[in-house]
Amino acid sequence: MNNPKKHPISSFGLKINNWIDRLLNHSHDHYFCFLPSPTGTFSAFFLDRLFSGVFMGGEQADIVKNIPDGAIIVYTTKYKSRFEFLFSHTRYRQLRLPVPQLAFDSSILFWQPLSRIFRICLAYLDELVQRHRILDPYRGDYYLRALLTSGCGSLSLVEKKGFYRRFVKEKTDPLGYLIEMQKKIDRPIYLVPQLMFFGKKPLPAVPSLVDTFFGSSQRPGRLRKIVTLIRYPGKIFVELSQPINLQQWLSQSVHTDKTIDYQALQLRHQLLLQNNRHRQSITGPILKSNEELKESILTSDRMGTFIKKHAESRQEPIYKIRKKADGYLDEIAARYSPAVIRIMSSVVGWIINSMFDGAVIDKAGLAKVKAMSMKGPLVLIPCHKSHIDYLILSYVLYQNNMPCPHIAAGKNLSFWPLGPIFRGGGAFFLRRTFKGAVLYSRVFSAYIHKLLEEGFHIELFIEGGRSRTGKLLMPKLGLISILLDAYRNGACEDMLFVPVYIGYDRIIEEHAYVHEVEGGKKEDENLSQVIRARRFLKKRYGKIYINFHDPISTRDLMADEPVALDRMAQKDINALCRNLGWRIINAIDQQTVVTPHGLVAAAFLNISKPRFSQEELMEAVNAYLAFATSQNAKLADTIILNPDGAIEYAIDRYLSRKLIEKAPGDKDLSEDQADYTVNSAKRSLLEFYKNNCISYFVPAAFTAMAILKKDAFQFNASDLHVEYHFFQDFFKYEFAFDLDRPPVQYVRKTIKSFIDDAMLMPHPTIPDSYQITSSGYRKLKLFAAFLKPYFQSYKVVLHFLRANRKENLDTKDKLKKIQGIGLQMVKNKEIDLIESVSKINYANGLNYFSTNGIKNHDQEAAISHFETLIQTYLNLLSP
Repeated sequence: MNNPKKHPISSFGLKINNWIDRLLNHSHDHYFCFLPSPTGTFSAFFLDRLFSGVFMGGEQADIVKNIPDGAIIVYTTKYKSRFEFLFSHTRYRQLRLPVPQLAFDSSILFWQPLSRIFRICLAYLDELVQRHRILDPYRGDYYLRALLTSGCGSLSLVEKKGFYRRFVKEKTDPLGYLIEMQKKIDRPIYLVPQLMFFGKKPLPAVPSLVDTFFGSSQRPGRLRKIVTLIRYPGKIFVELSQPINLQQWLSQSVHTDKTIDYQALQLRHQLLLQNNRHRQSITGPILKSNEELKESILTSDRMGTFIKKHAESRQEPIYKIRKKADGYLDEIAARYSPAVIRIMSSVVGWIINSMFDGAVIDKAGLAKVKAMSMKGPLVLIPCHKSHIDYLILSYVLYQNNMPCPHIAAGKNLSFWPLGPIFRGGGAFFLRRTFKGAVLYSRVFSAYIHKLLEEGFHIELFIEGGRSRTGKLLMPKLGLISILLDAYRNGACEDMLFVPVYIGYDRIIEEHAYVHEVEGGKKEDENLSQVIRARRFLKKRYGKIYINFHDPISTRDLMADEPVALDRMAQKDINALCRNLGWRIINAIDQQTVVTPHGLVAAAFLNISKPRFSQEELMEAVNAYLAFATSQNAKLADTIILNPDGAIEYAIDRYLSRKLIEKAPGDKDLSEDQADYTVNSAKRSLLEFYKNNCISYFVPAAFTAMAILKKDAFQFNASDLHVEYHFFQDFFKYEFAFDLDRPPVQYVRKTIKSFIDDAMLMPHPTIPDSYQITSSGYRKLKLFAAFLKPYFQSYKVVLHFLRANRKENLDTKDKLKKIQGIGLQMVKNKEIDLIESVSKINYANGLNYFSTNGIKNHDQEAAISHFETLIQTYLNLLSP
């Protein structure tokens, strides 16, 4: 009797179920973890406006664009954050990147369309009524289907109670789910770490009151996020770290035979480590107080043992030694301040815009450096041409979201008021010599060890001081040795040396350099110099060029050594240090930028005639440019875009500054009709700019000189090797050479370039023989002329040595006497290049002849031999 009564109820329930199915599109795949891309809605407009101020560089987008088509992309964040998910959901759509619509283990409620909220609630209710359980996107493989369809998702690595749910309640781990999913499908899954920054300020060792209540800048609370987004949107930026190809990751032998739980644990650890290192590569390590750093340095076991032994050896109370050590550390240490760095960044930016026509930065090289900085502290080693080098490099790093380094600066720069400012910007000061200062040396080494141990980047100048000649100076290895010693003692897992080239179209200190090179006294740095520096702001100095060489990993370097560093004999460590120093110098040379100012200066000085035409000038410039191009030299952007316009601009600048002049009688002629002469009083200044790019032309100069010495229009290439090797030895204090490349390799490559420029022709029948063309002879002299100032400088040194009667003179007095001899020889027309009257060239010449046993007139035969040899070369270069 009850059956007829039940039938209407079942029929009604069936109708309800059918109605629900139609509303849900016959699927229960409706979850709050999925947010469709909004188009044309108020929420889309609002989110676009909300995140419009958040910066994300184009190089970040390229990381995703380089992922193969068809791959599934999952963005990973360290902490669960709807804020970061909404950013990527909104901004990536604007950047035409894969947009995450799916968020693992997250509920996005507020931004869902109302119709979708209704369907989701209905699906949850239906599942609860029909199956008496809560909808679970893991249970029915919803995540798999959604990722296969949309191709993109997002997940967090750390969340509140996340570990408890996975470990205790055995809930599904999203990383484990992705691993299991990757094993089922052929499409690769890429995990892309995404980091959002609310400032570059490093995390303090002790959180402030604001950080305690509102969260730190690295993990801000909800209120701090909103306030920062509204008031300081420029502070917020997003970076993506290098993706992990899950398919390749699982195929690695260390992961293949492990359980999914273990693989997920390892994958989470790797992603978190990469995330933390990437964040530290931008904000820097935790910033401890100066007192905490000092206590850590001076109370370390190594330092404590040394202080005790030093007190015993000096028979002094230990408290006096500790007091000295404390004072030395105050003298040395930086006072790293994010506030000072922020202010200095604005000041340096204003200086660059006021004085220069912009900076050309090697963005690709910088990106490599930034990526490598996650492996260990960087040791940035730029060439040193100007006092503003360290300001420029710190500014470039800061503007590209990298922490400013601690900079090794001479104690001469610690004067008030710049000393305290520089310390706040990361400068630490060292004496010019550690001779006799045993305790000071040990304190300094301990400070370097601590900087590396904390993870700070360090910047040093391997040349020891600013180059007054325009070319790189020989490496000073003291700081490199201290760094290697710190690495040897376990200060860091890896240490990455980064050779950096910083060049200028025009140098600020040019006149001071010429004064010093010609024998004038260097003026000590002081407050009056800072005040007088205001006049530089009224001038324009062209462009700045910054290039980065690939970092040199100390760990990789030691992997090639037969003996570990901690077991090396001291002489082997010294050899390693020397080789590393020369490798760095050569790496900087490889990054040198050939500027139009350098090419034009070289042409002006190397043309042997006192008066020359525009056609002769351009022939020289084009010969140099062709050779630089053949050597894959790095050319200034102006040369690449418009070589003729760049050269004409450089000529105009030199004319306006009166470094060159129109020849007498040609003042009223146009520039293409007039002849030129070089202002003899400004030749040393042109020499500086010529030397900026001389490293590329040294092989050509050696080869051309060797060819000219053959004194024949036909020669065999093998006959040049001995002469080339002699030049490498003769000028070993002037130029850096890659000793891994033998002379035969340099000669062969240079000859090929000379053939391409129609300077030489291969002999039709005799192998490895060449003939000089009619225009080639003239161009060979143009290349060989790079060496003429050095030959003349060394000729003056030999003149001094012949006259030196074993006088007990120190180097300074010797150079003063040689300077006087050089000026007299110019006056007597025994030499004709005023730029050869160079204190630095003389010092290098003295070093060379001294190492060859020539110290005074007693070595008459050797002096005569070199005088004859040098005169032979100079005769070949005469007009």
